[in-house]
Amino acid sequence: MKLGVAPFWKLAETVEDTKRMNRIVAGAASLNQVPLDWEGNCRRAIAAIEEARETGVGFLCLPELALTGYGCEDMFLSPEVGENSLEALTRLAAECRGMVVAVGLPLWYESSVYNAVALIVDGDVAGFVAKQNLAGDGLHYEPRWFKPWPEGGVEEIEYDGDTLPIGDLIFDIGGVRLGFEICEDAWVANRPGTRLARRGVDLIFNPSASHFAFGKQLVRERFVLEGSRAFACGYVYANLLGNEAGRIIYDGGTVIAAGGDYVAEGKRFSFQDHVLTAATIDLNLTRMHQARQVSHRPTVGELETLEVKTDFLPKWKGPVTTPMSEGSTVADLKEEEFTRIMALGLFDYLRKSYSGGFVVSLSGGADSAATAVLVKLMADLGIGELGEEGFRAKLGHIQFDDRPLMQQLLACVYQSTRNSSETTRHAAETVAKALDAEYQEWDVDALVEGYRSMVEKGIGRNLNWDDDDLALQNIQARVRAPGVWMLTNICNALLLSTSNRSEAAVGYATMDGDTSGGLSPISGIDKAFLRQWLRWMEEVGCSPDIVAIPELEVINAQAPTAELRPSEEGQTDESDLMPYPVLDAIEKLAIRDKKLPVEVWELMCETQPDYDKEQLRAWVTKFFRLWSRNQWKRERYAPGFHVDDKNLDPKTWCRFPILSSGFRAELADLESR
Repeated sequence: MKLGVAPFWKLAETVEDTKRMNRIVAGAASLNQVPLDWEGNCRRAIAAIEEARETGVGFLCLPELALTGYGCEDMFLSPEVGENSLEALTRLAAECRGMVVAVGLPLWYESSVYNAVALIVDGDVAGFVAKQNLAGDGLHYEPRWFKPWPEGGVEEIEYDGDTLPIGDLIFDIGGVRLGFEICEDAWVANRPGTRLARRGVDLIFNPSASHFAFGKQLVRERFVLEGSRAFACGYVYANLLGNEAGRIIYDGGTVIAAGGDYVAEGKRFSFQDHVLTAATIDLNLTRMHQARQVSHRPTVGELETLEVKTDFLPKWKGPVTTPMSEGSTVADLKEEEFTRIMALGLFDYLRKSYSGGFVVSLSGGADSAATAVLVKLMADLGIGELGEEGFRAKLGHIQFDDRPLMQQLLACVYQSTRNSSETTRHAAETVAKALDAEYQEWDVDALVEGYRSMVEKGIGRNLNWDDDDLALQNIQARVRAPGVWMLTNICNALLLSTSNRSEAAVGYATMDGDTSGGLSPISGIDKAFLRQWLRWMEEVGCSPDIVAIPELEVINAQAPTAELRPSEEGQTDESDLMPYPVLDAIEKLAIRDKKLPVEVWELMCETQPDYDKEQLRAWVTKFFRLWSRNQWKRERYAPGFHVDDKNLDPKTWCRFPILSSGFRAELADLESR
C-alpha cells in the first residue's frame, strides 16, 4: 500500500532532476483517419509523432480509436479487428522512442471489447486505460460494441509476450503523474477527472472522437479549461479530423490548458492529414494551484495496482508553444462554421470514395445552388491551405486534364419542362458560370409527356391538375433523375442530392426525383438557415479565404418554388406548406423537444403572436400528419452530413416508426380545443 502521494521533490535525486521535472512539453494531434485502414492510419499517426518529436514534444496525446478509426461500426465486434489493432499498436510503439504517446484502440479482454487507450513510454506499452462512460445518445452507439470499465477496477492483459495492467490507472512517468478522461468521460457529471485530481495527477489526457456540431467547440473549450482549473493540472485534448466514415465530420479542435488558463489551441477544419498543437506546461504552477485548493482531498492508502510507475522522463528540449493566434481557426459565425465543415466533409468524401467529381441537378433555386456553391468552396479552401499542387495530389485518383479545375470537379445540369421559367434558367446558368463549373441545359418536357401519355393509355383516361396534381408534379421531378444519373456514371462522379431538413420533416420531396443522389450534404440543414447563408455568401463572405459570390443575388431574389405546377398558379414552397420559420419552430418543439400537438400549438401561440391561432392550429396539424406519413422517405434519403444536432436522420439521430397511429388521438385533442 502507498501512504498517499509522495511529494514531487522526493522523486528527484538531484537538483537538475527537479528542474527538469518542473516543465514539460505536451502535445495533442488531430488525425484524419479512415475506418480499418491499418497502413494509412498508422502512417498518419507516425507522421504526427515524428513532427511532435522534431517540435520537442515529450508527452503526446492522439485521438480516441485512432488506430482503427472511430466509425468501424459492428466491425468492432470482429476478433480479427482486435488482433489487427494490437499489431498496429506494436508498429506504432516502435516509433515512439524518447517520448510518451497515448493512442486509442479497441481492446479485447475476457471476450468483451473495450474502448481503450494505450500509453507508450519510450517505445514500450506501459498499460491500458479503458473508457468508463460510453457515448450512447444521438448518433453514438458505443454500448452496442463496447463495455464500460468499472471505476477503480484494474486487471491484467497479455500483450506481445508481456503481462500489462488494464483499467482505471494513473501513470507515474519519472515523477510526472498522468491520468485519462476518454471523450465522453469528460462530458458526464461524475467525470473521472475529479478522482484523478485526488490522486495528484499533473496531466490529464483526453483522446476524443467528438463530432462537429454548430457551437460545440465552445462546450469543449469550457470543460477543458474548467478541468484544468478544478483539477489543478495540465489538460490535453485531442480530436479526430475530417470526414472519417461518411456522415460524421470532425473539426479537429485540439486544446491545451493548464491551471485554468488556455495555453494552445489547434487549427480547426484543416485539410491536412494531421495537425499538431504543442505547449509548455509548468508543473510547479499547477502543483501550487492544487496545494492551495482548500477543497483538495488527496487519496491516501491507494492500492499499488492503480498506479504504473516508470523512471523514464522525456528529455527537456526547451519551451514550445503553438500560439492560439497562429494555430487556431476560430469560426465566430454559424455561417463560417457551416462553410468550413461542409467544405472539409465534401473533400474527404470525394477522395475517400474515389469519385471523379460531383454532379448537381441545378434547378435555379436555393437548395441546389447552395450545394453547388459548397463544392466551389471546397476547392477554394482546400487550395488555399494545401496549394493547388497539394490539393490535386490529395485527389490523386482523379486524372485531371488541361480544363479549368472546377469544370472537372463540378458538372451542373438545368433540366426544364413547360412549367420551368426563364427566371430559374437564368439563375442556374448565372450560378454555374460564377462557380466556373461545367454547365448544360436539357429539355426533358418530351420525356414527361411521354410518361403521361403512356399512363393515360394504361388507365383509360386523361390526367388533369384537379384530380392528379401530385402525380403530375412528381413525374417531372422523377424524369430528371435518369439523365443526370447517366452523366454521373459517365464522369465516374458522385451525384449530390439537394433536399434540406425542412423538406425532410414534412416529406416535401419527390423520392427518386430531387432526392436522387449518392450523398445528400444539406439534408440536415433547415431551409431558413440555408437562405440566410446564401445571403451571407452573396453580400459578406469571410475574407480572405471565403470570398463573397454576388451572383447569388439571382437566387436570393426569388421565393423558393418547386416549379412543378403550371406557371399561372404561382406555386411557392411556403404556399404549399407554411412559412419556413414557422415550420422550423414547430419541428423543434415536436421533434427535438418531443412535445405533443396541443402543447406545440399553445407554445406556438405564445411565441408567434403575428399569426392567427386558427392558422397556427392548422399548420401544427399539417406538420404532425406529414411528419408521420413520411418517415419512409427519411429512411431512404442518401447519407447526409451531421453538422446540426437537430438532425432528422433516422440512422444516426432521430428514430421514429415507419408505421404509427399518426398522432390520431393527439390531433383530435388539438382539434377539440
